Amino acid sequence: MPNPSEHNDAACRAKRHTRVQHLITADENSLAELELLLATLPICSTGRVFIEIPDAAWQADIVVPARMVLTWLDRSQRTGDPGTGRGCTPGQALARAVTAWADEMLCDEDDETRIHLLGGYLGTADIVDHLTSRNGVVAESIHAPERFGLTNSR
Repeated sequence: MPNPSEHNDAACRAKRHTRVQHLITADENSLAELELLLATLPICSTGRVFIEIPDAAWQADIVVPARMVLTWLDRSQRTGDPGTGRGCTPGQALARAVTAWADEMLCDEDDETRIHLLGGYLGTADIVDHLTSRNGVVAESIHAPERFGLTNSR
């Protein structure tokens, strides 16, 4: 019987294998970094990948593990702040989608979701603030670009 914490093809297909949930964000400026991160994930990974882009022309073939859901957030198709009539600003669609997902999916005090925020500073800062203040996520467990100075950067 495969070791439940081991990650290889045979172990990941076992029914009792422990699967790790991931929350990953990116934008049009971090697609290469996103692909590098995704290539390191075990095939049994679960969770969500949110990618904010200026318009549909930015969509690319991004490979995610089979149990993960990839969501493209097209700013050109979204509105900004309610009642303003303005368009969606960079980071806004990402912050909205991720905070809504987190409010629904990060329910347990012992939740060990691995969080990697690769998007731009504005959306990432809003997401970190929401995750730490509303969802009780410890800032040191969130991974974001070091240049942002927001979290346990790697």
